[in-house]
Amino acid sequence: MNQISVKESKDIGKRVDLFLSEELKISRNQILNLIKNGCVSLNSKPILKGSAKLGLDDVIDVKILESNDENLNFSAEFEVPTLYEDDDLIVLNKPPNLVVHPAPSVKEATLVDWLGKKGFLLSTLSGESRAGIVHRLDKGTSGAIVVAKNNRSHVALSAQLSDKTMGRIYLAITDLPLKEECVIERKIGRNPNNRLKKAITIDGRSAKSAFLNLIQESGVNLIAAKLFTGRTHQIRVHLASINRHILGDTLYGFKSENDKIKRVMLHAYGLYFTHPNTGKRMEFVAPLWDDFNEILFNKFNKEIVDEKIDFKRLDAIFGSCNHWLCLA
Repeated sequence: MNQISVKESKDIGKRVDLFLSEELKISRNQILNLIKNGCVSLNSKPILKGSAKLGLDDVIDVKILESNDENLNFSAEFEVPTLYEDDDLIVLNKPPNLVVHPAPSVKEATLVDWLGKKGFLLSTLSGESRAGIVHRLDKGTSGAIVVAKNNRSHVALSAQLSDKTMGRIYLAITDLPLKEECVIERKIGRNPNNRLKKAITIDGRSAKSAFLNLIQESGVNLIAAKLFTGRTHQIRVHLASINRHILGDTLYGFKSENDKIKRVMLHAYGLYFTHPNTGKRMEFVAPLWDDFNEILFNKFNKEIVDEKIDFKRLDAIFGSCNHWLCLA
């Protein structure tokens, strides 16, 4: 337990998260995580927000858990492959089982923590806890994610996400193949019976996905998906609505006799957008992670997989998806 008293006049009125970051020499993201997890008290009372203002002789108690603690880990001792970086943005290949940004329920280091530890200067439009984050990926989902380094880039990239000029193509391994290529346009909202899940609902938000069979085999089927909107769990919910499930996705109905699959086998494979500064089209392909490859190459020849997942091929096929069967 660290106990710090406010003794300098320059610190009166200062935000507690900024003050602690300076005193303890750790990032504000880490301080915010500590606050959210009840590890910071002001004058013996737990505080809920980093914006709390300080007064002279205030006493702050901070419980900092070590990086090997079983419940909380803010060490961010892991690496995230960089696919591209310049003065405006970074494109990363997010590892599986990594949370993108902090939340009250998150007990481990996040991608935002990692970015902070590496010293990246990031946009502030989404606040400290989501610094630089333009779009997110679920914890179990791996793959390409773009992060904005400044607010101008963040605004431009967010606009492309909204007007659908930013494109995202995913790969998934499913239990059953699709009956045929299709576009699913079904609204997604809260599941009334399970707060962890989303569901197809009449009053939900519009959601549109396109799906394509790539390789079929009993129990292991490789499909591609393109997002036209970005709802939470969108691909998983839309597939579940046609009785198809991603391997490892027990939340939405995948059933297995063992627990060898440790995450949802969904990978953000391809990403394209217009660079916010140069105006040039940028395309990125995130290499598949080992756990994904292990399942694929146990069933399929690598040369066949490489041919089927060629990004330009997939982009061209999805370019004609408006003519596919539409399930509404």
